[in-house]
Amino acid sequence: MHDQIIQLVERIIALEQDLERELEQKQSEFRYHLEEKRAVFEQEMLLSQRKLKLGLLQFVGGARLRNLLSMPVIYSLLLPLVMVDLAVIFYQWFCFSLWGVARVKRRDYWVMDRGQLAYLNGIEKINCVYCSYANGLASFIREVASRTEQYWCPIKHARRIHQPHPRYWRYSDFGDAQAYRSRMTQFREELK
Repeated sequence: MHDQIIQLVERIIALEQDLERELEQKQSEFRYHLEEKRAVFEQEMLLSQRKLKLGLLQFVGGARLRNLLSMPVIYSLLLPLVMVDLAVIFYQWFCFSLWGVARVKRRDYWVMDRGQLAYLNGIEKINCVYCSYANGLASFIREVASRTEQYWCPIKHARRIHQPHPRYWRYSDFGDAQAYRSRMTQFREELK
C-alpha cells in the first residue's frame, strides 16, 4: 500500500511538471520572458496593457459598496500577519537551529511580480502585494510546520486531510508503530 501511495505522489509531481511547462507556454502567448525573476513584456504588449488600465477614480467609482466596506476588515489583518511572520521567523531560527533542521528560505515563498502589470492601477497593485504577502506567508508557515511535523511526528492521520504538504505521504502509516520507531532517525536526517 505504501509503494502505491509513493507512485501516486510521483504521478502528481509529474503532473505538476506538466503544469509548469504549460505556464511557460503562456509566457510566449502573452509575450513576456523572465530576467532574473522579473517579467519583461514586449513593448507592444505593454502598450496594449496600459490601454486597459482603469484610473483610480474610475476604479473606486465603479466598485461595489460591499467591496469598499470589506477593505478595512481585509487590511486589519496586516498587523497580525506581520506579527505571525516575525514569530515564525524566530521559531525556526531558534528551534531549527537546536534540532539541526535546515531553515526555510522566506524568499522562496513570496512572489511579488504583479506590480509589473501595466493594466493594474495603484490600488490594484497594493491589493496584489497584500494578497501575495498573505499567501506567501501561509505557504512559508506551512513549510515550517511540515518540517516540524516531520521532525516530531511523521505519522499520517487516520482520516483524510485536505491538501496535505508534499512530504506527508512518505510518513509512517497511522497505527504502524514499528515503522514510526524504525524510521524516526531517517526522517530527522532528511531535514538537515
